[in-house]
Amino acid sequence: MKIIEIKSHVLQYDLPEELGYSQQYYAKRTAHLVEVVTDEGVTGWGECFGPGNIAYANKGIVEKVIQPMVLGMDPIDRDVIWHKVYNLMRDHGQKGMPLQALSGVDIALWDIAGKVMNQPIHKLIGGAHRKSVRAYGYGMMLKRESADDHIARFTDEAAAIIGMGFTAAKMKVGLGPQADIKLCEAVARGVGDARFMVDANHCYTTSDAFYVGRALEELGAYWFEEPIAPEDLDGYRELRTGLKVNISGGEAEFNRWGWRSILENRGLDIAQPEVCALGGISEYLRVMALCHAHFTPVVNHVWGSAIAVATNLHLLAAMPPMPGGLFPWEPMLEFDTTDNKFRDELLTEPLDIQRQVATNNGFVSVPNGPGLGVVPNLDFISHYEIAS
Repeated sequence: MKIIEIKSHVLQYDLPEELGYSQQYYAKRTAHLVEVVTDEGVTGWGECFGPGNIAYANKGIVEKVIQPMVLGMDPIDRDVIWHKVYNLMRDHGQKGMPLQALSGVDIALWDIAGKVMNQPIHKLIGGAHRKSVRAYGYGMMLKRESADDHIARFTDEAAAIIGMGFTAAKMKVGLGPQADIKLCEAVARGVGDARFMVDANHCYTTSDAFYVGRALEELGAYWFEEPIAPEDLDGYRELRTGLKVNISGGEAEFNRWGWRSILENRGLDIAQPEVCALGGISEYLRVMALCHAHFTPVVNHVWGSAIAVATNLHLLAAMPPMPGGLFPWEPMLEFDTTDNKFRDELLTEPLDIQRQVATNNGFVSVPNGPGLGVVPNLDFISHYEIAS
């Protein structure tokens, strides 16, 4: 079997309403799918992290840089392919968009391997430690509205997410430390006895993060995500040492070498690797092993289409308990509750996460079909694909 083509599909549509986080507002939803085609008719699907115009840059890397490197190679040799591509791109970037582009290709190669062997990806990894995964709902985005309107909306939306059956809810912050604490108080009221988490998207200085973090301790927040810039490893260590709330992060880190620095620094209570960015499934497994070697639990960062969701369900199923025991610490699936056609309508048979959550006490089943276990609708892709 040989790779004969790699196609990069950038999909986009206008959101029904503008959404925001601490860094920007956005009005379009983007997804970047990768299709690896073989000479035996087996096709694999993957996804590259990177919204908006970043997807155009990644498309160029996938089709103009990576594709010529791997044409004619056996797609089953995914580790050989990974290291060949990484080594040839190393002089031009060990992080960022080259790794995002490689991630989509690598995931597609795992999909092919599963189809060839007629096994789901979690079986190729070593088996499923769990057949279903608990999900948490992520929402409460920033908008161009007053602080008071944010407070009222966040309270209602937090309650609604828990009412959908999700076992926890995650919010955005970014209006400023004092205003953000009021938002967190609103969400704490909305979720009642359920867990809530706070995602800052690295908007604070270390001192402001301490200010907000101390308030989160009192409110009982489960984790404080990306409170400061991802480059500030010393700041993360200071926050973890000085705050009781769990410090989480890592979605903006790439490959095993970047993660080694984070973990040896001991700045995270919870690691959040992003498989569609850090180097794909092949590299994710090495990163997860590093996390567990440092006794750091993992809750994957999940953002994107149904391809990304399916990929993460396999990885979460195959994740060993850490630590073990009768009642081990368990990972969760991150689920974005805002409008996302590329997650809900992309597949010929939708994952239907929200229905599963509502009917299965907050749990989502792991796909059992070959490879990713999902089939994209090609007509849907053609409809939403945009020219670069």
